[in-house]
Amino acid sequence: QVQLVESGGGLVQPGGSLRLSCAASGRTFSPYAVGWFRQSPGKEREFVSGFIWGTSHPYYADSVNGRFTISRDTAKNTVYLKMNNLRPEDTAVYYCGTKGSRFTDFGSWGQGTQVTVSS
Repeated sequence: QVQLVESGGGLVQPGGSLRLSCAASGRTFSPYAVGWFRQSPGKEREFVSGFIWGTSHPYYADSVNGRFTISRDTAKNTVYLKMNNLRPEDTAVYYCGTKGSRFTDFGSWGQGTQVTVSS
């Protein structure tokens, strides 16, 4: 029943930074896990970062590890993705999704936010 809205995307030069936000509707937001994914035209959606809600232990794709940081603000029902040292290959539509349990696939996608890295 939760609805997710991504924001914060835009056009940035290589080496620049952006912070994406994923705001969830509803009075409470406590999924099993939250994740950021991205998709470029002609490519499959790929995992970027995520964490199990109860532990907040983060996971990162090798391609972004050391450059991106995932965090949350439970009072605002919002998850963030801080992206530093952006590269052209980071260009994609970024989506936020949730897992209801360890046995459930990520879903409940938002509409996505476009990130374009170009000089």
